[in-house]
Amino acid sequence: MVRFRFLLVFCLLLAGLAPGAARAQGQPRVVQFTGIVATGDSLLGVPGATVFVPKAGRGTATNAYGYFSLPVLTGDSIVIRSLGYRNQYVVIPPDYQRQSYSVIVQLREDVTVLPEVRVFPYATEKAFKEAFLALRLPKERGSAAAENLNQDILRRIFNNAPVTSMGNYRQTMQMQQLEQQRRMGMGPSLQSNNPLLNPFSWLQLIKQVKDGEFKKKEGVDY
Repeated sequence: MVRFRFLLVFCLLLAGLAPGAARAQGQPRVVQFTGIVATGDSLLGVPGATVFVPKAGRGTATNAYGYFSLPVLTGDSIVIRSLGYRNQYVVIPPDYQRQSYSVIVQLREDVTVLPEVRVFPYATEKAFKEAFLALRLPKERGSAAAENLNQDILRRIFNNAPVTSMGNYRQTMQMQQLEQQRRMGMGPSLQSNNPLLNPFSWLQLIKQVKDGEFKKKEGVDY
């Protein structure tokens, strides 16, 4: 009798747990979806490609190497797209039992050639050519271009316009380069510009004295 009661209770417990176990098996599982999105011809990673789950309304984007990682559910359909390529679709199997799902998606280029569009302000191309050949441009004198190149206007702009940041930077770099050349003895300085301190100027002066270039010549009023 005791054994019969024990079996009855055990059967009732199994009957109560069976529906919950069945529901647990039917629910989707979370899977870590990872992979690399690459071009189909060179297998180079495609950065910035979107990996999107339309049903869940969420997704991610690939990094600089084309890698991505996104948690999804079993049975989800994922669309992978990038500008200039065809969309690719990946479906996670509903009965997938592992915790991760990895793929390598090869995108194919989607080249769209637009038809040629030629815009003319005239009814026909012949009328446009005739109007273009008959065009008479205004003379330079008295035009706006001539006024903009007026020397007085350009001088006033030059004197009144402030120095830009690029101009200040360029002047600073030039001054630093000039100072470096002075320190190395290659640039102009007070010593090199003074003829009394220049040995080559002294040699030239001595040569001129020997040649008599400083002697007073007859008929020449100094």
